[in-house]
Amino acid sequence: MSLLLTLMGGLGLFLFGMNFMSQGLQKAAGAKLRSVLTAISKNKYIAVLFGALFTAIIQSSGATTVMVVTFVNAGLMELTQAVGIIFGANIGTTITAQLVSFNLTAIAPFILFVGVIMFLFMKQPIFKKIGEVVIGFGALFMGISLMTEAMSKLNDYPKVIEVLSSLKNPFLAILVGLIITVIVQSSSVTVSILLLMAGQGLVSLPICFYFILGCNIGSCTPAVMASMNAKKEAKRAALIHVLFNVFGMIIISIILMLAMNPFTTFIQSISGDSIKRCVANTDTIYKVFQTIIFLPISTQFIKLVNKLVPGDDKEDTGFSLHYISRNTVFSPTATIVAAMHEITRMGQMAEDNMKLAMEAFWDGDQDKIDRVYQTEKYIDYLSHEITDYLVDVNQRQLPVADSLKIGSLFHVVSDIERIGDHAENIADAAIRMKEENIAFTKKAIKEISEMFEKDMRILTLAFEMFETESNEHMPEILQIEETVDEMEIELQNSHIRRMGKGKCSPESGLIFTDLVTGLERVADHATNIAFALHGSEEMH
Repeated sequence: MSLLLTLMGGLGLFLFGMNFMSQGLQKAAGAKLRSVLTAISKNKYIAVLFGALFTAIIQSSGATTVMVVTFVNAGLMELTQAVGIIFGANIGTTITAQLVSFNLTAIAPFILFVGVIMFLFMKQPIFKKIGEVVIGFGALFMGISLMTEAMSKLNDYPKVIEVLSSLKNPFLAILVGLIITVIVQSSSVTVSILLLMAGQGLVSLPICFYFILGCNIGSCTPAVMASMNAKKEAKRAALIHVLFNVFGMIIISIILMLAMNPFTTFIQSISGDSIKRCVANTDTIYKVFQTIIFLPISTQFIKLVNKLVPGDDKEDTGFSLHYISRNTVFSPTATIVAAMHEITRMGQMAEDNMKLAMEAFWDGDQDKIDRVYQTEKYIDYLSHEITDYLVDVNQRQLPVADSLKIGSLFHVVSDIERIGDHAENIADAAIRMKEENIAFTKKAIKEISEMFEKDMRILTLAFEMFETESNEHMPEILQIEETVDEMEIELQNSHIRRMGKGKCSPESGLIFTDLVTGLERVADHATNIAFALHGSEEMH
């Protein structure tokens, strides 16, 4: 019983360390690496290198492929761009087994101590996140130490040795590796455990070769789960990951059946006397080999998945989110990007609705007025859905840079929703102008048009700043906003003078006053949007 408890405790500590380290790395570096990843993904060969680097850093091919599936589902990445990253992720995930194959258990307590000190006593968020990574790293090797100790005593149990020694069927080894990896959802974990078992002489090296193939297929589980309720393009991205490992398993199995001895000799020649290094190097060589043979024919992979998952998604004629999906697996590195694209879409909708509302105000077109109201309902829907989504992700573990943006994104959504309300107010005024046959003077029309043009300019610049996360247009926005403030005062005074001279009716005067006030507030909301992310960067 004590042996089983030690083994379970070691495995629990290993899984905790693995997860804690992965989450910490994603929170510390995920946002920056993500931006690089999406920028270079157009070249599939460079995408492989960065996909491998990204996965090696965050210690999880599952996290990388879920992020890619999420990006593809949201339309932020093409399938052709995703292929290289998925292939690279398979290589990067082997870094865990490589680390485990080196004997770092002796210094694990010291690593754990350093991580705890950083986490408890460092005040800056980034150092706390790095502390989490170090804690996870130390816990991982403490778990390895416990499992190694437990496995060293398994030789005293003949029944255990009998069961393990009976695992000689290649197909059975692949199946067991697949099932265990599906359960733990990490080939890094299962290959690492296999490595420890082989190190204690519990599993033969040839069986390890087949076991790893099963682990590789099982590693597709997170991506497949993320795509189950996603769009067809996301399903295709996940299927590419599955096919990469299934085809690789078939080809490598054939090679092993035909040339087991030469392959074993090769692995041992590059790994030395350590069977642990043999297992770790085999895992890496499999993934590199698969990438070398499959990357040149990646377009054929895309053609195949298009045939296996045919057709397009049915267009949703009702209100819907385009970039955010509640039904896919949560991806820390993708969630804020998806939210920002959804907010940008909402902002563009609000800007277009302002233009349509003003057109309706001038020509009284009832169809345009109806479209303004319908679009405003859509904007309200997006505001509600995005806010709920941000509330949800705010309770999750996110990269440091992303978590700092959450508060600002709430404000941006609110400002855009208020801009949508002002478009609706203009449509209300258009109806009143039409029903009561109210008209503006030429001077009033010119003044409103000039102020509206400035509003549209500041909105365009603000949304561009939000989308690019740049403060390039800040001076121009501040200048326009100040001009609009001055215009409001000037136009209100000009209106009072016209009223005094009897050039306009009280009814038209009231509408004019409300319109000018509303346009000034639109400029304020636009300025808030421009400042939003710039302010969060300043905090950072």
